Amino acid sequence: MPFNEEQRKQMQAEQEQIRKRVKQIKHQILVLSGKGGVGKSTVAVNLAVSLALAGKKVGLLDIDIHGPSIPKILNLEGKTIQAAGDVILPIAMAENLKVMSIGFLLRASSDAVIWRGPMKYQMIKQFLKDVDWGSLDFLVVDSPPGTGDEPLSIVQLLENADGAIIVTTPQEVALSDVRRCITFCGQLNLPVLGVLENMSGFVCPKCGEMTDIFKSGGGEKMAKQMNVPFLGRIPIDPQIVQACDSGRPFVYHYNQTETAKAFEKILNPIFEIDSKSQESIETQSLQTGGKKMRIAIPLVQGKLSLHFGHCDQFAIFDIDDNTSKVINRKDATPPGHEPGVLPRWLHENNVSVIIAGGMGQRAQQLFTQNDIKVVTGASGQAPEELVSAYLEDTLETGDNICDH
Repeated sequence: MPFNEEQRKQMQAEQEQIRKRVKQIKHQILVLSGKGGVGKSTVAVNLAVSLALAGKKVGLLDIDIHGPSIPKILNLEGKTIQAAGDVILPIAMAENLKVMSIGFLLRASSDAVIWRGPMKYQMIKQFLKDVDWGSLDFLVVDSPPGTGDEPLSIVQLLENADGAIIVTTPQEVALSDVRRCITFCGQLNLPVLGVLENMSGFVCPKCGEMTDIFKSGGGEKMAKQMNVPFLGRIPIDPQIVQACDSGRPFVYHYNQTETAKAFEKILNPIFEIDSKSQESIETQSLQTGGKKMRIAIPLVQGKLSLHFGHCDQFAIFDIDDNTSKVINRKDATPPGHEPGVLPRWLHENNVSVIIAGGMGQRAQQLFTQNDIKVVTGASGQAPEELVSAYLEDTLETGDNICDH
């Protein structure tokens, strides 16, 4: 059933609110698994706690609607969230670790959530739109197993997540499902940060002998076949079970164990993301003399082009990052208007925002893929006025007149 104009406006407003929230989060990491029972939530919790112990500001979002286990693992059962108007405040686990789960909304831990796909989508959207995470270095998302509604919804709503860590166990029945999970990531352009093999061998606490209960090495072999990184192996450790049942984060209370050290290795590719992101910001700053933002306005005869595809020129404004003021303007003639050309051209010109009157959905997707934020529905003001209003957060937008 097609959406009417009012519904489209509401959806655009909600997605814009999500973008504003996500803009305060440097990196978003999804923890996925192709099969249940592989210890995915345990990995997500210990990953989030490890990042927090490393001094990062972390949010942990549990989108397992039907089986939320994060409150139990972190000893947060019975906690209730606070709301102020439309804003939801996550539970503060520690000074730099915040947690959100549908488990906090249930009257009892035994309550069953019996929802179809659309309701789950709306719940996940609310987690992103209404939860006030504040400024975060990382948002770790614990997704339910498989490639269904929840992982699909979170990837599409986040739009540009940094990547996924995929958890498996060594036996072939789990590895087959993980292959499908990797394919899922590829089809959604979600980078795979690596595969983690959990429950990989059992070390006897008395004699130290290793026993491969579920075999070993299957995850590494599969990762090599699928051409994705292998993050390492986490052995079966009775202390992990004790930690989860008692609500005590394993990597915090048992940080000297070999298992805790294996968890630490997962952080390497994630810290590389953070390091590369910082290097990119510094490089861009050097290249532009400290200017980290460029705003483009499509023009027709010197005025805002109400239809993006009809523009004959672009006004490109350099913004001083410290003062949020315009420090330079240049007008540039774009190349031919073929699909995908203008987003790439503006990306190569270090543009980070485009303000338009109207723009089709496909064009908006192409700009997003080129790391350019799209603002539609602007009126025919002078380009300088549009940019100033945007920087002051007073820009008024109306209908996207060519939203097709």
